Amino acid sequence: MVSTTPAIADGKHTDWQIAATGETGFKSDPVTRFDDLAESGKLSGVHGVVALHGGRIVFERYIDGNDMKWGQSLENVKFGPETLHDIRSVTKSIVGLLYGIALAKGRVPALDSPIVAQFPEYADLGRDPERERITIRHALTMTLAMEWNEDAPYTDPANSEIAMEQAPDRYRFILDRPILAKPGRGWIYSGGAVALVGKIIERGTSQSLPDFAKEVLFDPLGIDAMEWIRGQDGEPSAASGLRLSPRSLARIGQVILQGGEWQGRSVIPKSWLDESFQPAAIVDIGWRGMHYGYLWYLGEEAITDKTGTYGERFIAAFGNGGQRLFVFPGFDFVLAITAGNYNSPDQWRAPAALLFDVFLPSLADT
Repeated sequence: MVSTTPAIADGKHTDWQIAATGETGFKSDPVTRFDDLAESGKLSGVHGVVALHGGRIVFERYIDGNDMKWGQSLENVKFGPETLHDIRSVTKSIVGLLYGIALAKGRVPALDSPIVAQFPEYADLGRDPERERITIRHALTMTLAMEWNEDAPYTDPANSEIAMEQAPDRYRFILDRPILAKPGRGWIYSGGAVALVGKIIERGTSQSLPDFAKEVLFDPLGIDAMEWIRGQDGEPSAASGLRLSPRSLARIGQVILQGGEWQGRSVIPKSWLDESFQPAAIVDIGWRGMHYGYLWYLGEEAITDKTGTYGERFIAAFGNGGQRLFVFPGFDFVLAITAGNYNSPDQWRAPAALLFDVFLPSLADT
């Protein structure tokens, strides 16, 4: 295992500062906790960890290991601060931010606009009164109430996202799914919903999704390196195709903490963030009390410290393999994790250990 800790300020982006030892804001040291977990094997597959407190890097580790790029082996990779990594379905949450930016610019339709109307080439589907009730808001909250199954492995054509990628026309494939209930009732995890949102952004802005993201989000945040993988049909995968470094992922969390502002400039409208982080649906992902906003998970974790027990609100994005972005506004804390445990039933264990056994105890001094 190779583990490194940067000890100097980021020379490439002077706004990216690294806290000195003893000035991290932790109430107890996470380093020993991290090293003990790593030694025990409980962090197997973890590639990168970046933690921010007060807008500064307070913890950073990289562990070399085998990785993949959207299903293709990269073999053993030496990870560092600038190494790109699949963030898989964390991509979805970033697309949610992009829709808000485009909406503020007047480039995309209002949220309660019928989604099938944005695809006039499928006039036959648009004549279905049940389908006409489905709106962009339903896509952003994954409450389309259309058949979609991503429980099968992402190597299996029975998985709806894989079937979408292999379909002759991904957008017809999504919009033509059987309707199971009234839209807005019930949450069904759907990469197809996000593909529709991404395409509406492209049509409204007359830019590709990667180009629009670079112009309005990545460049303003000082994110110079990224890759957005395209499917076999040439369409950028809005559901899972983005590759970023852990530091860049952490920047996304930090701009959320700052209400959408970066270096005195509004990058994401604060009103959109406030709306995005309102619970719109209850989700069942094995984490009690979890809700969904506009392509972001929302939760509250019980924290027990010397003063008692209280609920600490958090905002999160999850991706296959152990990709995670956690934002804890009350702690002024961001945690970005990249990992290579793709398609593993235990992929949640290492990120959970980092959050619950390393960082939350160090922040709350439990």
